[in-house]
Amino acid sequence: METIIKLEEIATHMHLEPAEEVSPRPLLDEATHVAPCGQVLPKGDTSSKKPSLGIHQAVVGNKTVPMIKTMLTTACERNCFYCPFRAGRNYRRTTLKPEEMAQTVNDMYRAGMVNGLFLSSGIIGGGVKTQNKLLDTADILRKKHQYRGFLHLKIMPGAEKEQVRRAMELADRLSINLEAPNDKRLAALAPRKEFVAELLRPLQWVEEIRQTERPFATWNGRWPSSVTQFVVGGTDETDLEILTTAHYLYSQLKLGRTYFSAFSPIRDTPLENRHAEDPQREHRLYQASFLFRDYGFDLEEMPFTQRGHLPLDEDPKLAWAREHLADRPIELNRAERRELLRVPGIGPQGAAAILAARRRGVLRELTDLQAIGVRNIRRLSPFVLLGGKRPLINPNPNQLRLL
Repeated sequence: METIIKLEEIATHMHLEPAEEVSPRPLLDEATHVAPCGQVLPKGDTSSKKPSLGIHQAVVGNKTVPMIKTMLTTACERNCFYCPFRAGRNYRRTTLKPEEMAQTVNDMYRAGMVNGLFLSSGIIGGGVKTQNKLLDTADILRKKHQYRGFLHLKIMPGAEKEQVRRAMELADRLSINLEAPNDKRLAALAPRKEFVAELLRPLQWVEEIRQTERPFATWNGRWPSSVTQFVVGGTDETDLEILTTAHYLYSQLKLGRTYFSAFSPIRDTPLENRHAEDPQREHRLYQASFLFRDYGFDLEEMPFTQRGHLPLDEDPKLAWAREHLADRPIELNRAERRELLRVPGIGPQGAAAILAARRRGVLRELTDLQAIGVRNIRRLSPFVLLGGKRPLINPNPNQLRLL
């Protein structure tokens, strides 16, 4: 029971740490709002509330599984200005030993309560010592308890390369939070962290190991994916700064995802009087980052304002299409996959369906697209041609509902 109380206390702030949350939907309407980590929820939905033990529904591969997000300790010697666990804050600290954490998670796993673990920690005694405790916990889970669930393991600032390699052998996913897009902005958020040496370099090591070594010693025969997180609006950083770093992470370090967390002030921290960031900004950054990862867009194609921000009132893909495709629509019967992915309303699955359908015949009507599973007709129709003609949506209200 004492351990459960500890987990409940830790869970109080774990909603600030993204981990495999459901991806945001591309469009907003009056019936939705943006929850933490970019997830879009119906208004009145209570699923964004913090669960008592830090258990939430997480997307792992093609499945949704219950995952517990927790920490070995909420004590920390670092003084990050935005963090509820920062050193010197008047806050009750909670600590679990590696054996205690591993046993508790395994019990929950065997009982069917969870099928995934996100494990982080405050830093006590330096990053190397703290990382060893995280590795000990993961090792006990995998070897002693034969845990076969999903494991997302944090890499601590200052961890050594061999520790990163060992974490890669035990985990399904690794993350280290950059928090800011560069060293200048990090100094305003976390003055005792070093952007390149402590945070970026471990992510570089992960990709270097994936590219040069075989995963013989890993628990499942595969190297883990890697992710990071940015605090959005904690300083005066621009979207251009954030997305410049995100683009590098996707293109060069092959990150699985960059998370964005809209800044929200926390009492008794140096930034407690700073205004909370608009969650819509967080949402637009997610959309832009997915354009890098899944759609082949480049940084130069983002519709930045003169001040280096994305427009809040428009999806960046739609903004790009209005500028580039409105007068030069794409012929869906001839376009390559890369061109198809630039059309609003067409994602990777839709592009694959169109390419497959073209091998069987010519697409002539919007109903042909509906028949192969491309549903967002109203969104794509201004930017495409079908058989050399611009498609028209039937103005009949009944037909529009079908479309």
